Amino acid sequence: MKKGGAKFQFKPFSLKQKKLLTWWTNKSPFQDYDMVIADGSIRSGKTISMIDSFLMWSLSAFQNQTFIIAGKSMGALKRNVLQPMFQILNAKGIPYFYHRSEHYISIGSNVYYCFGASNEVSQDVLQGLTAAGAYADEVALFPQSFVDQMVGRCSVDGSKIFMNCNPAGPYHWFKLEYIDKAEEKKILRLHFTMDDNLTLSQKIKERFKRMFSGVFYKRFILGLWVMAAGIVYDMFDEEVHVIDELPESFDRLIVGGDYGMNNPTAFLLIGQKGNDFYVIREYYYGAGQKKGQSEEEVQARQKTVAQYVDEFIRFLGSDKPQYIFLDPSAAALIIELKKRGLTNIKGASNDRIDGIQLVQQLLGGHEGRLFVHRSCVNLIREFFSYLWDPKAQARGEDDVIKENDHALDALRYALFTIWHLIRKAAAREERRRDGRGGWI
Repeated sequence: MKKGGAKFQFKPFSLKQKKLLTWWTNKSPFQDYDMVIADGSIRSGKTISMIDSFLMWSLSAFQNQTFIIAGKSMGALKRNVLQPMFQILNAKGIPYFYHRSEHYISIGSNVYYCFGASNEVSQDVLQGLTAAGAYADEVALFPQSFVDQMVGRCSVDGSKIFMNCNPAGPYHWFKLEYIDKAEEKKILRLHFTMDDNLTLSQKIKERFKRMFSGVFYKRFILGLWVMAAGIVYDMFDEEVHVIDELPESFDRLIVGGDYGMNNPTAFLLIGQKGNDFYVIREYYYGAGQKKGQSEEEVQARQKTVAQYVDEFIRFLGSDKPQYIFLDPSAAALIIELKKRGLTNIKGASNDRIDGIQLVQQLLGGHEGRLFVHRSCVNLIREFFSYLWDPKAQARGEDDVIKENDHALDALRYALFTIWHLIRKAAAREERRRDGRGGWI
């Protein structure tokens, strides 16, 4: 069994955190409730207190039982739950063993199985399992089928379910089925704000408030279940973000590309200087059918893959980007570019909502800024016409209307993927410095 290693440094808990820590104890008025939900703003202290509460409840209430721990993905679960969980166990002197290859943890006589809940088929791995309890981290990102299956697996007498999340839209299935029905389903719902985390200074709180704007400010800072509506990038200001002069040099160059045969194709050359990003120039070709055009005219406008490859190489000119991030679905284009000697191509991350949040943060100027050269007329036009989809909102989903978005998709591919690579490199370096290697 593992014992020792990094220990969690406990600091005073707020009243809301203490309520979450003790809701299941004998003296609590909520001890006979079946579930607890902690929702609200980021950095509000809900995750740490919930991990601690789940561990102490499961170890005190059961022996020789099985439990479920789930995150949006295994990677997210390791970062957000398992790392602090192991530090809490170390701080309390409780030995454990993490079976990395089989994704389960042994603590005493109890076994905690770890799952990613990334899509509808994720629920299949839970079938046949009997559990005494479950912990679901960022549950609003899960498919409903996984949560329903998880709840159904917890059939041992005295089982309890712990769930936390940041808010989404007001019609999200989790809000409708669990938060709005908390009383009838015997669920303790605790709503957190950053003021419930006593470790945050006012300076840090203000820093996080600057990170978001629009709907994501209301959700992640105020902790509200509100709808995304109107223009996606309503914080884009031509006077601030559109520039006529570029820096003389950059730390690195990258390219983002959105490729379409029947839809417009867009490429963007982007320079990074420090934490700032500059869209230097764009390539944009609209091959779709326009009003009044015949099918023959449309076909005459379309370009072959080979033509796009030639134009992409001319677009790069003498510039040599470190990475070229293209939509992974553009397989034919990627193959042809590699044949022409461009080996630094990577499939871009296509996580739309997370990518949008990053672009919004850069437009807001938090720890990095985004600027666009005035010559990029199509990208600038799309910033003013990219809209949230009200039909998706009515279904409880965040999505955009797939129009006026090709240059913006190219931008999102490049920025979100390079940002992700930078974060991974920083995390590896941090683990190396801490002597932890690849422990998670």
